[in-house]
Amino acid sequence: MNRRMAILAVLLMVGVFAVLKANSRPMPQSTRKAINLPEKSVQAPFSDGILVGNTLYLAGRIGLDPKTGKAPDKIEDEIKLLLDGEKAVLEQAGMTMDDLVYVQISCTDLSLFEKFNPIYRSYFTTKDMPAREFVGAASLLRGGHFELQAIAVKR
Repeated sequence: MNRRMAILAVLLMVGVFAVLKANSRPMPQSTRKAINLPEKSVQAPFSDGILVGNTLYLAGRIGLDPKTGKAPDKIEDEIKLLLDGEKAVLEQAGMTMDDLVYVQISCTDLSLFEKFNPIYRSYFTTKDMPAREFVGAASLLRGGHFELQAIAVKR
């Protein structure tokens, strides 16, 4: 009987070590890929987005006219340029606006909140809008009124 118990104990220890070894394998590294629009006009030291696994981290973006490099005179045009640029980066990563989970908007004039919302809403097909922050900023680059940064997770 002692021999049987010794064999059973050895087999049990081998099993425990096998399970521990299986669980100690390192997790595969997530892939990290820079996403940049081909027509990126400014050669700034950052990417339009960084895709890690199924999560996309989008850099701050302002709605500049590609011809002048400045914000358009009409606020509505600036908002559309901003959102079109964001949509283009998402598409480059194989995503849509509906994949956004968090959006932060900086704005130089908080009275523009009501002009921003209906245009922003029109870019989504889902009723489940991303979490969002709309904050005031003293000034933004090149005369822009809005800067948007976001995080998206592919559905």
